[in-house]
Amino acid sequence: MIFRVTRSYPTQARGVLITFEGLDGCGKSTQMEKLAQALRTEGHDLVTTREPGGTPTGEKIRSVLLDSGTRQLSPYAELALMFAARAQHIEEVIVPALASGKVVLSDRFTDSSEAYQGGGRELGADPVLALHELLCGGLQPDLTILMDSDVAASVARARRRNAAASTNGHDENRFERESRAFFGRVHAAYHAIAKREPGRVLMVNARRPIAQVHAEIVNAVKERLLNRGAGKKSPAKA
Repeated sequence: MIFRVTRSYPTQARGVLITFEGLDGCGKSTQMEKLAQALRTEGHDLVTTREPGGTPTGEKIRSVLLDSGTRQLSPYAELALMFAARAQHIEEVIVPALASGKVVLSDRFTDSSEAYQGGGRELGADPVLALHELLCGGLQPDLTILMDSDVAASVARARRRNAAASTNGHDENRFERESRAFFGRVHAAYHAIAKREPGRVLMVNARRPIAQVHAEIVNAVKERLLNRGAGKKSPAKA
């Protein structure tokens, strides 16, 4: 007999989880930071984090996953490590922040695994979604900002950025060494996710000027989520 144990998390009276997705080099990290600044200015209490990483354990796993020295890592081992980091991230950072009513902005979440391992590595969406249910309690973002960009331009930008970082002994080039076909599959998988979940995923044209993209994201966040007052700091008691 097989026993299937899943974790579950409370969904009532919690904060807001907003994730940013897209190809490396699409500008999502820049846009996430700009959104964080805008929300803090308006008095929202928030946490910014990233995947893989976000916790001391997750950052150690990140160094294995992104280091070009582990390029021969099995696709299934890669997927398992991604979820190991994610499970710790949820337990240690995301759930406590949501429980206290904060806005959580995360640079990547499970959609990245579905796109990169499910699409890019051709493992399919099913094992990714099964692991998400098993290890993450099915926790879903309230809103996902998908930065849609040109594949060749994004990859070239990421490669330049990581090559510059490598001169300082910071090697996160493993995925950037993949083929154009790999990134094409990743891009297609992201589009499939957006089509499947239009209520959660907002696809943003990342090819436009930074300020224009930022304005669209801020408007969407306010319209979809923050008009209900989530993530606002409580007034100081006299």
